[in-house]
Amino acid sequence: MIRLTLRVPVDYLKKLKIHYKDNIGVNSIRQYTDFVKVVEVGPRDGLQNEPKILPTNTKIQLINKLSETGLQSIETTSFVSSKWIPQMADNTILFTQIKKKAGVSYPVLVPNLKGLDNALKAGVKEIAIFGAASETFSKKNINCSINESIQNFTAVIKQVNEQNIKVRGYISCVVGCPYEGEIKPKVVVDLASLMLNLGCYEISLGDTIGVGSPKKIKKLLKELQQVSSCDMSKFALHCHDTYGQALANIYAGLEHGIRIFDSSVAGLGGCPYAAGASGNVATEDLLYLLHGQGLETGVNFNKIVEIGNYISKELNRKNQSKAGLAILAQKNH
Repeated sequence: MIRLTLRVPVDYLKKLKIHYKDNIGVNSIRQYTDFVKVVEVGPRDGLQNEPKILPTNTKIQLINKLSETGLQSIETTSFVSSKWIPQMADNTILFTQIKKKAGVSYPVLVPNLKGLDNALKAGVKEIAIFGAASETFSKKNINCSINESIQNFTAVIKQVNEQNIKVRGYISCVVGCPYEGEIKPKVVVDLASLMLNLGCYEISLGDTIGVGSPKKIKKLLKELQQVSSCDMSKFALHCHDTYGQALANIYAGLEHGIRIFDSSVAGLGGCPYAAGASGNVATEDLLYLLHGQGLETGVNFNKIVEIGNYISKELNRKNQSKAGLAILAQKNH
């Protein structure tokens, strides 16, 4: 085997807006793009545990507003039984009536073949499948073991592989579980590798109950780097802010090459299986951090702040975004 070493001038890297970091030696250059993709999960993951059932028209307005912000991906709904998640009972009507903007993806969560069939009938072009790194959490959350969940999402992926349907994978409890405590990185690595081999184009790593810390996140990402040849472009972080660590964990992800992050406008969401688990990191707070670091998202921060205020009022709940509340306070001063 012939090994070639490419030496690239630093000035050239700067012109391309590529960060460089020499962690191993002078012949090793790790390149990270300045662009960060933000995946808005508020309409699905954010709303599904809200006690107030929103009118379908309000959800449609929420998604349509989000579509005008520059976001590239907006998770819209979940094709699950309304018995389990009443908030998602209007999934077909919702998906067919939203205004789909060119260049924006509108993925939906699909738990099984029945959900997939309903999603395809509604015209869905991208789906998300999910598993958990905790056996107990899997049984509590989706009423099946990890192996059974693998069988379920494998069947779903095989069904869509020849239909030009994109598949994103979710892994819950990547660093901690409310029942089993700390999760070993190897469990996450094995599950992520399986999802990628099956055809998922991207894997979202979820700190579902928000117990992660930068040290734990770095430990996990280092393990993933070993099996992905340091290519982290297929991984996203999905952080909850239960212990106020979401932004710190995101920063740790940035340092390890993660350039895709899930977030929820106004910090909507939470985990019903973990006492005190607060919502997803707020999109407003994520954008404030990323833009403050000179990173690019293509997302209009001020529009997101306005939408966070809108949906919080519709839900009669406190806006969980610190950046959003600060901007609104300045405007009202």
